[in-house]
Amino acid sequence: MNQQQSGADERDVYDITIIGAGPTGLFAAFYAGLRGARTQVIESLEEPGGALTAIYPEKYIYDVIGFPRVLAKDFVALCLEQALSADPTIRLNEEVLELERLEDGTIRLGTSNGDRWSKTVIVCAGVGAFEPKRLDVPNIRELEGRGVHYFAKHVENFRDRDVVVVGGGDSAADWAVTLEPIARNVTLVHRSKFRAHEATVAALHRSRVDLRFPGYETAAVHPDEDGRLAAVTIRDGAGGELMVTAQELIVAIGFVADLGPLKQWGFELQRNQIVVDKITMATNIPGVYAAGDVAFYPAKFKLIANGAAEAVTAVNHAVTFYDPSARLDAGHSTAIMEKREKTDARPATAPAG
Repeated sequence: MNQQQSGADERDVYDITIIGAGPTGLFAAFYAGLRGARTQVIESLEEPGGALTAIYPEKYIYDVIGFPRVLAKDFVALCLEQALSADPTIRLNEEVLELERLEDGTIRLGTSNGDRWSKTVIVCAGVGAFEPKRLDVPNIRELEGRGVHYFAKHVENFRDRDVVVVGGGDSAADWAVTLEPIARNVTLVHRSKFRAHEATVAALHRSRVDLRFPGYETAAVHPDEDGRLAAVTIRDGAGGELMVTAQELIVAIGFVADLGPLKQWGFELQRNQIVVDKITMATNIPGVYAAGDVAFYPAKFKLIANGAAEAVTAVNHAVTFYDPSARLDAGHSTAIMEKREKTDARPATAPAG
């Protein structure tokens, strides 16, 4: 007999369920632990970290408090250590397929591993499932994994190599700056002006990266006799072409995001994001909140630092949703931890004899 059929008294109901184990989801799990919530985290990928782990674990990130710069994989490891200190249940390689709010207020989450139950839910699913935008160049697919990369995970793979990076956003600019000290040559190709952070663009101009912009594009890729990438032809705005030696081509022109099953759960959506109340992070479904890149409200900034603040807001309002007697603001984290430590240190009350 499955959980849904066995009755409410046999459901294992968590206080808060977090969908997504990226940095925002992991911090939400940690903070939920501070609030004394029994918490589970459900992640469809095999590892925590979201896009930081899946796409660029060895790229530096710059938008988190306390780190002038930090490797994505190192930051994820610290986020996970922090989250685990709150003792949440973490379920990896499990996809949430259904969300249903029952008549008694309990939320049923139908997953690839069965039903999960919760009093509240916080969706921290990032941009959802993501597929890279592919470069429209003849015969490039034959070279994927043979010098052409859409997910470039290991910096050392590019040591002493000739590298071409295509794109003008943060990922492309960051990869060019990161690889410049170790690659033999780095060429960055972009059609228009850079959209990356100003500090990264300034670093590009100070570096030895060969900047081919604006008006430049990749016209052709050329394999060697073993079927690996050997060169790339770059075309300028006037139609002139230049062939450059390249054993590695990183294509960083963006991703196509898809919320997948989340689109069928009844959320109000805006540009592939879930609309939330910017004061509470509440969605239009009672008891369900969202934080991080998946959440939308006016003047939204998609930064890891913002996701952490949104996670705190969502957790605090979730706690008062399932426990109206709880304080919305529990105070500073230091004070919360001191209270927990004092409680844990108290001797158990002796039974009456």
